[in-house]
Amino acid sequence: MMSQEKNDEITLVGPDQPAGKVLRQYWMPAALSDELIGKRPVVPVTLLGEKLVLFRDESGTLGLIGRHCPHRGADLCYGRLENNGLRCPFHGWHFDVSGQCVEQPGEPLGSRMHEQIKTTSYPVVEKNGIIWAFMGKGDAPAIPAFDCFAAPESHVFAFKGLWQCNWLQALEVGIDPAHASFLHRFLQDEDPKDSYGKQFRDTAAGTDIPMTQVLREFPRPDIEVEETDYGLRLIALRNLENGNTHVRVTNQIFPCAITIPMSKTMNITQWHVPIDDHNCYWFSMFTSFTEPVDKVKMREQRLKEHRLPDYAPLKNRDNNYGYNPEEQENLTYTGMGLDINVHDQWACESMGPIQDRRDEHLAKGDVAIIKFRKKLRAAIADVENDNLHHLPMNFSEDKASAMRGPVAIDTIAASDDWQGSWLEADNARRKICSWIVS
Repeated sequence: MMSQEKNDEITLVGPDQPAGKVLRQYWMPAALSDELIGKRPVVPVTLLGEKLVLFRDESGTLGLIGRHCPHRGADLCYGRLENNGLRCPFHGWHFDVSGQCVEQPGEPLGSRMHEQIKTTSYPVVEKNGIIWAFMGKGDAPAIPAFDCFAAPESHVFAFKGLWQCNWLQALEVGIDPAHASFLHRFLQDEDPKDSYGKQFRDTAAGTDIPMTQVLREFPRPDIEVEETDYGLRLIALRNLENGNTHVRVTNQIFPCAITIPMSKTMNITQWHVPIDDHNCYWFSMFTSFTEPVDKVKMREQRLKEHRLPDYAPLKNRDNNYGYNPEEQENLTYTGMGLDINVHDQWACESMGPIQDRRDEHLAKGDVAIIKFRKKLRAAIADVENDNLHHLPMNFSEDKASAMRGPVAIDTIAASDDWQGSWLEADNARRKICSWIVS
């Protein structure tokens, strides 16, 4: 349980809010590159409660600027994309990718007023299917050479989805290893041959046991949490009662991302990005260690579950997440279909727009959530005291280029000798990966 004041401190994302200040010190996904495909690459973006417009000019340069024209507030998402910038249709004021007003065609000849007009703008970079924004003060941290960034574009698929809840509860479901044995329980095991692009459908590494069976039959993992340079490493151990243990390694990348294994050959790195206090997007990068990603297939799979242009799930609270009591009795623990994103979405949205943690009772299995909140509060104090160099993931270029992983993997090991097993399994995977630089 916590006070309302403490809950607000770690959930609210406005520019003057404690957690909002921390989140602004990190690169945040702003949009998918796919959203700028087309004749008019201009899209509205609401990020950390700020209304912005993202566009690509004729030269290919990206701009992320304030959505409302600083003249009289008209919506620049309807601006004319011309002359390497956006022109407001109201009075013709023209803005470049830096947010600088470069022309006011309705003002008297010789007027230099435009030189004093500059709207909000943020630096952006594009990496492997996602456009990233930095909204903080000072220099942006270097982007680490994690697998999802180091892999060639051919081996990474990016997608996103809308959830109607606060970013923190969305993140915390991803650092809760115990929930998979219940929320994602399948009462029948699918053929793993149809596992591509689907989580928990593979067989457990080194066995012919479906992952869904492992999660279902061994619901009490021992959970170990380790501090790392990037955040937290989570190790969930399920004793298989035959002298072996199933070892699952996942990660929390500070401040709002996770890295988890999707299958033996693919990992997911997922950011939980605040739109505002009550809504968020998850942005996922699926990274293959073997063959190039079948992006057409993975996109088709996900578009069956989401609508465009807002990437909202087709199953949602308005249609009870597709809940079917007969399915709940015979097929899945939730009765909400086979897409585990829907299960997570229901769990997080059912808490309310912002979870009321005044009536929360954390248990032993919530050790990662407890440690993450402690880390977040420490970061809030560092930002408040201008100790930005103390922040997790505040990497220099040299350190960022040396970062690898983080390792996310499932493996089977002898119960009395599991400690190094996950590193051995990861090393074996990397030896056969063509794009890994040792």
